[in-house]
Amino acid sequence: MRVKQLIMLLMLAFVFSSCSTVRVITDFDPLRDFSNYKTYRWAKKKERDPNDILSKNVRLRKTIQAAIDSVLMKKGFEKIDSGTPDFVVIINGGVRHRVNVYYFGYWYYPWWGPYGGYTTVSHYKEGSLIIDIVDNKDKMLAWRGIATGITGADIDPEYFREDLMRIIEKILKDFPPHSYE
Repeated sequence: MRVKQLIMLLMLAFVFSSCSTVRVITDFDPLRDFSNYKTYRWAKKKERDPNDILSKNVRLRKTIQAAIDSVLMKKGFEKIDSGTPDFVVIINGGVRHRVNVYYFGYWYYPWWGPYGGYTTVSHYKEGSLIIDIVDNKDKMLAWRGIATGITGADIDPEYFREDLMRIIEKILKDFPPHSYE
């Protein structure tokens, strides 16, 4: 079981091997007033998915939480451990196997059909990090940021932390969202 958790940690860590290959998508509730958000807390164990990679790997989850804390504090939010916060932060991560099939055709002879084409198949792993902001009053999802990227080769742990910070800054760049008014 310990080996499986380590493998999952490495696979998710590899997602962040290159910030330039990471795609970020964000979405939010446009009717929500984000100006009231000042304080937050992390999701409690019962609020997290027990089958998620980050629920199973405490060290990776704490590394990601520390990076998110840093970004949120720079934005002026305060993390509280007691009392009632304005929002709750929930993180999830996953890795899945992907396959791409490419066909390259060169030219077509009317008497013999296609000539010179070939097919290549590539297998790779794709990882995702999801950051959810849930309103603590109504328990509804207010904002979501998703980073997805192709896993890479083994990376230096120090580089991983720096790259992780860049990715989390990229995800949270537009949080809180600006109103449409």
